[in-house]
Amino acid sequence: MARRGLLTLALFAVVASCGADEVSSAPARPTTWHVEGGAIRDAEGRTLIMRGVNFAGAHKQKPYLSSFTRDDMVKLRTEYGFNSLRFLVIWAGVEPEKGVFDETYLAGVEERIVWAKEAGLLVVLDMHQDLYGEGFLGGDGAPRWTCDASRYAAYEPTTPWFLGYLDQNVAACVDGLYVEDGEVRAHFIEAWRKLAERLKKHDNVLGFDILNEPPWGTYNILAFEEDKLAPFYEAVVKGVREVAPDWLVFAEPSGARNVGYATRLPKLSFGNVVYAPHAYDNEAESGNGFDETRREPLVRKLAELRADADAIDAALYIGEYGGQAEHPGIVPYMDAQFDGAGAVAASSAYWAFDKSDGYALLKPDGSEKKELADALSRPYPSRVAGKLLSYAFDDHAKVATFEYEPDRAIAAPTEIIIPPRVYPAGLTVECGGCSVDELPGLVRLKTAPPGDRVSVTIRAR
Repeated sequence: MARRGLLTLALFAVVASCGADEVSSAPARPTTWHVEGGAIRDAEGRTLIMRGVNFAGAHKQKPYLSSFTRDDMVKLRTEYGFNSLRFLVIWAGVEPEKGVFDETYLAGVEERIVWAKEAGLLVVLDMHQDLYGEGFLGGDGAPRWTCDASRYAAYEPTTPWFLGYLDQNVAACVDGLYVEDGEVRAHFIEAWRKLAERLKKHDNVLGFDILNEPPWGTYNILAFEEDKLAPFYEAVVKGVREVAPDWLVFAEPSGARNVGYATRLPKLSFGNVVYAPHAYDNEAESGNGFDETRREPLVRKLAELRADADAIDAALYIGEYGGQAEHPGIVPYMDAQFDGAGAVAASSAYWAFDKSDGYALLKPDGSEKKELADALSRPYPSRVAGKLLSYAFDDHAKVATFEYEPDRAIAAPTEIIIPPRVYPAGLTVECGGCSVDELPGLVRLKTAPPGDRVSVTIRAR
C-alpha cells in the first residue's frame, strides 16, 4: 500500500507541474500484437505463449503446399491443444521465374491462412531454406534463377546433408543474397512484400520469420551476424513493414547458433522483435536418441537462448525443436524441451506436422505417433494477464503449474489451454482464490487472487 500511495502522490505532482494536456499525451497501450518486457503481448496486454507446429515439411517440394486440410488444422487446435503454426513459405513458390509471381501459389497460402484462422490458430510465416535453394540436390528455398547454373552443376551432395553448406558452390550462392543493394536481395524483399500485401488483412498472422537458419556463405562465421545478417535484416524489415507495419519480426540468429556457436546478433534498430532460434539436442540429432544425462544441458541451452533474447530486447520463440519418435528417449526428450522452454517462459513450434517416419508427428498413413503426440499435448498458459514467469507440467503426476505477476489493469482473462487427452475425467484448479471458468479445452481465470505473484496448479479431478 505504501508504494501505491507514493505512486499516487507522484502522479498528482506531474499533473500540477505540467497540466492535464501533457498527461493525456502519455503513450497509449499498443492496440495490436507487440513485444514488451521480453514477451509477445496481445492488444489487451496479455503475455502470449505460442505452442505449435511447423506446417509443414511437405511444403519444401512442389507445389510447395501440403495436402493437409482445414480439418487437420482443427485437430491441431482441438485434439493436441496447439494454438499456432510456423507456416513454411518457399521463395521458389512465390517467384518461380525472375519477376514473375505465382498467384496460384499465393492464393493457396492465403486459403490455408484462412483455415488456420477458422481453427483458432495464430501464424508465423517462415521463409524456409535448406542448402540455399532448389538448384542444389536436396535443397529448397531460393528459385534456381537466383544463382548461376554452373554452381548447381558443380555441387556434389554429401552426408550428412547440412555439410553441403560448406561446399563452395552453395556458399557462393548464399553470398549473393547478402550483397547490399544487390539484385538477388531486392527480389527476396519483393517476394516478402508480395506475401505481406496478400496476407496483411488476416489478423491471425503475427509476423514473419525473415529467413530460416541463415547460412554465412564464405564470410567469417564469427563476424557474419554483425557485418552481414543484421544489415540484411534491416533492409528486409524496412521493405516488408512499408506494407505490413504491424507485423512482428521473428529474427533468427546465424545457423551456427544452432550447433553451439555463441550469437553476435546485435540489437536491431526497429522494435517488436522476437528472437527465433532453434533448439535440438546434438546427440539426438546425430541419431543416438536421448537420455537423462542430456536433460540439464538442454535445459541450460534454453536458458542461454533467453539470455540472447534479453540482450537484444526481444521476446523468445523456439522456431524448431523435435525428435524422431522411433529413437529411444523421445518422451524424456520432449519433457526436457517443454521444461526448458517453460522455465524461461518461451514459445515454441515442433518440427514438424507431416506424414512420414522420423520427426513427423504422423505416420506415413496419417495416423498419429501416439507416444510422441501424448508427449507434446500438454496444458500451458496461452494468454496471461500480466508477466508470465514460468510454466511446467509433470507428465507422470499430470500436474500443470505456472506462475505470473498479475497486471490488474488488464480486464481480459488469463487463458490456459488444456488438451482433452490430458484430463479425460476432469480437472481441478488451485489458484488461491481466483474466479475460474471451465470450457472445453480451456480454463479461464476471470480474476486473479491477491498478491504480487500468483501460482496456479491444475491436476486431475
